Amino acid sequence: MKFASLIVALSFSSLALADDVQVAVGANFNAPMKIIAADFEKDTGHKAVVSLGTVGKFFAQIKSGAPFEVLISSDKETPDRLVAEGLAIESTRRTYAYGRLVLWSAKPNYVDAKGEVLKKGAFKHLALANPKLAVYGAAGQEALKHMGVLDAVQSRIVLAENITQAHQFISTGNAELGFVALSQIVGKDGGIASGSAWVLPADLYPQIKQDAIVLNLGRDKPAAKALVDYLKTPKARAVIKAYGYELD
Repeated sequence: MKFASLIVALSFSSLALADDVQVAVGANFNAPMKIIAADFEKDTGHKAVVSLGTVGKFFAQIKSGAPFEVLISSDKETPDRLVAEGLAIESTRRTYAYGRLVLWSAKPNYVDAKGEVLKKGAFKHLALANPKLAVYGAAGQEALKHMGVLDAVQSRIVLAENITQAHQFISTGNAELGFVALSQIVGKDGGIASGSAWVLPADLYPQIKQDAIVLNLGRDKPAAKALVDYLKTPKARAVIKAYGYELD
């Protein structure tokens, strides 16, 4: 009886310590974050309340006092800026993934294995997340420069607010092709779920190092640091890898 009472007391104690944590998450990480957030709540009792968007907008919102406690960024530069402005805690920073850029079309056999479709130019619209706000958009723009086709396709670029919207433009046929994150189109077997795609070589765009960090509002909140640390657990890393990200 005493042992049972102790178990009950510990259970209630754990629940009492459980907390919600407000998390800003880069749009590229939407699919894996759904799984990780569910696992995090199951394993720790803490609940991640997720807001998706572009890191450029999140930076402005955090500066303006948005109630985020953790940023799971799609780059490292935004956490750099937040630390420099005294809005995030450097010691809590974790690199949780390295992103991979893909040229994708919802049409089968439309994008070839070397991206020659960009040079042929037989398309009307190319979806690209706004390079000023989204790191994957900036990476796509750099890739076009490296390939020497940016000027030729510039008039056909359709800017999206983030890569979620870029994916929508392509999947609905409003753009024949465009740049997205590999995580958005990877299937259960690790291949492309639908359409056709070219996974760009890493030397065509700057490395997409993705960091998570506790923001000032989460400084004294155990749930905030617990979430950032959870991204480095074997369970979370397995999910991240399954969605096509590279790990350190």
